Amino acid sequence: MERPLKRGPDQNSLSSPIAKCPFMSCSSLKTLHSLYQGSFPFYRLPSEVGHFSLDENRQYHQDNRKLRYYSPPVGIRKKDSPGWNVMDGYESHYVRRNEEEKEGLLHILTWLEKNQSVLGTHVEGGSKRPIDRDFVTWRGHLTKLLCTPYETQEGWLLAVTLFKGTFYISERETEAARKKREERTQEQERLMYSGYKFESYICADSPDRQPSQSAVVNTNEAYCSVLLARLTSHSLLISGEVDCTDPSAKSSIPPSSYIELKTSAQIRNPHQQRSFNRYKLLKWWCQSFLLGIPIIVAGFRSQEGKIVSLETFKTSDIPHLVRGERNSWDPAVCMNFCNKFLSHIKAVVTKDDPRLVYLFAWEPGSDVTFTVHNDPEYTILPSWYVKAMN
Repeated sequence: MERPLKRGPDQNSLSSPIAKCPFMSCSSLKTLHSLYQGSFPFYRLPSEVGHFSLDENRQYHQDNRKLRYYSPPVGIRKKDSPGWNVMDGYESHYVRRNEEEKEGLLHILTWLEKNQSVLGTHVEGGSKRPIDRDFVTWRGHLTKLLCTPYETQEGWLLAVTLFKGTFYISERETEAARKKREERTQEQERLMYSGYKFESYICADSPDRQPSQSAVVNTNEAYCSVLLARLTSHSLLISGEVDCTDPSAKSSIPPSSYIELKTSAQIRNPHQQRSFNRYKLLKWWCQSFLLGIPIIVAGFRSQEGKIVSLETFKTSDIPHLVRGERNSWDPAVCMNFCNKFLSHIKAVVTKDDPRLVYLFAWEPGSDVTFTVHNDPEYTILPSWYVKAMN
C-alpha cells in the first residue's frame, strides 16, 4: 500500500470551471449565518455498516480490537469530584502520533477497498458506481462545515475529487493551522494530553475489566465507525473515531451505544458558562449529532489538572440548553449550510477524474472559493485505490 502523499506548496492551479450554481455565484459561496436560517433539513440518522481499528503503530485492522468500554466510577454523582489527575503520566506514559504524516482519507479508502460488496452499486446513465454514495469523508471534515457559519477564528481547506460518481472530501492543513501546530506551547500540549488521559480513567479494554489508569496514552490507537447517512438529497458515507461503547446501553446497536468523552476547563462564572455554551457545546453537538452518538460525558478540569466534576449531556438536549441565549447558535443553520455546501460541490465539481482536485478554501469573514489542480502533489486518491475501483 502506498504511503500518504506529502503535500507541497500550491502550484499548477487551473482556472475554475464555469457552471450554473444554485443559491450563490458559481465561484463562491457565502457563509453568513443569517442566510441559512430556516427549518431543520432532513437528516437520516446514521446506520453503522462497518468499523476498523488502528493499533499502537497506526496500522489498520479490520476488527474492533481498539474499541473501549465505558466504565464510570460507581456512586459518583454530577457534582462529585473524582479528583483524577489528567496530567499524570505526561512525561513518562505518552506516545504521540506523528502529526507531520498526513493520512488524508487513507484508512477510509482501505475500508472501502476491503468492503466493496457492503455498499453495492447504483446505475446512473447506464454506468455503475462502485461506491453507492454521493460523498465519502471523515466526520471531522463535516464538523468544520457545520461550525462554519459561527466560526470566527480558523479557516479551512477541503480538497474534493469526483471519481466514479462519488465525491471524496479530504482536508488539507492551512498555513495558519500548520504554524499554530508547530508553535504549540508545552502547556497547550499538556491540555491536549489531558483529554486522552481522562479517557483512561473511564474506559476499559473489555466489558469485564476496570480502567487501567497507569496505561500508556498512545494517540496512534483508534477505533473508527463507518456509517451511512443522508442530508436531504445527499447520501453520505462518514467515518469517525469513537471513544467508547456503553455495555449497559438500552440499545446495543451502534451508534446508539456509543459515548463521546470530552474535557473542559472548570466553569467558574457566567461569562465562562456563556463561552462554553457558545463554542464548546456547538462543536460537541456537531461531532456527536453527525455520527448519531446519543451521549456525551464531560469531565471538568481544575487549573491544577484534576477532574473536579462529571456531567452527562444528551446530544439531543444540547440545542435546547443554548436556545434563547444572546449570540447563540442554531443547529438548523449549521445543517442548512452543510447541505448548501454539498450542493455547491455537486454544481462545480463536474469532471469525473481521480487525478483532478477541486480545492475549496474559506477564511472567517470571507466567502468559500475554489481552485482546480491537476498536479500529483494534490491527489487525494492513491493509485492502488483507483485501480481497485476500476
